[in-house]
Amino acid sequence: MQTTQQTSTKEDILEYLLKHGQASALELAETLEISPQAIRRHLKDLEAEELIVNSSSVQTGMGRPQLIYKLSQLGRDRLQPRQGYGNFAVSLLDTLTETVGREQVGTILQKQWERKALEYRDRVGDGSLVQRLAVLVELRKAEGYMTECHPVEVGEGDLRERRFIIAEHNCAISNVAESFPSVCGHELEMFAAVLPDCTVERTHWMINGEHRCGYLVRSR
Repeated sequence: MQTTQQTSTKEDILEYLLKHGQASALELAETLEISPQAIRRHLKDLEAEELIVNSSSVQTGMGRPQLIYKLSQLGRDRLQPRQGYGNFAVSLLDTLTETVGREQVGTILQKQWERKALEYRDRVGDGSLVQRLAVLVELRKAEGYMTECHPVEVGEGDLRERRFIIAEHNCAISNVAESFPSVCGHELEMFAAVLPDCTVERTHWMINGEHRCGYLVRSR
């Protein structure tokens, strides 16, 4: 039982680092409601497994500097494994590029995302924006994305506006996106097509080195 609990805690640590980019031992202890001593033991084990690295330190008060931890590439792959089909897709696109040219491949990718948008649009339905976003999040989760959606209140009084942030903490097509970043633009277009009564803007992008992809959704 103790080994199972330790494994679960380590997975919680890895998932927290995936979602937030980095954290100190104290922050992890407070968030996961575990003693700092226990957290440090887990962090030591995860470092030994090369799943995390301490990237920097920060001074808090008069005590010792706090080490800041983040996922290593091995740790990121542990949570979002690069399946063989992703490598196959990249290889296939490379072959198509050599055969018909990058411009033609770009057209093919755009049509594929347009097709995906129609599929999502049909499955999301015509409910309220909150309902549609909830369905969209579940569809993305089922396809291997670690997707969340959070409301954001902007303004005050009569000018208050409710917007939403879609956050994706891993990318199910990361191999393809790294070799053909144009698919990320098509993905943004897809979200806009699925939510035609909304404006959708990119706020975060893994390709730029950020730890998640993010989209701001607001009603027109």
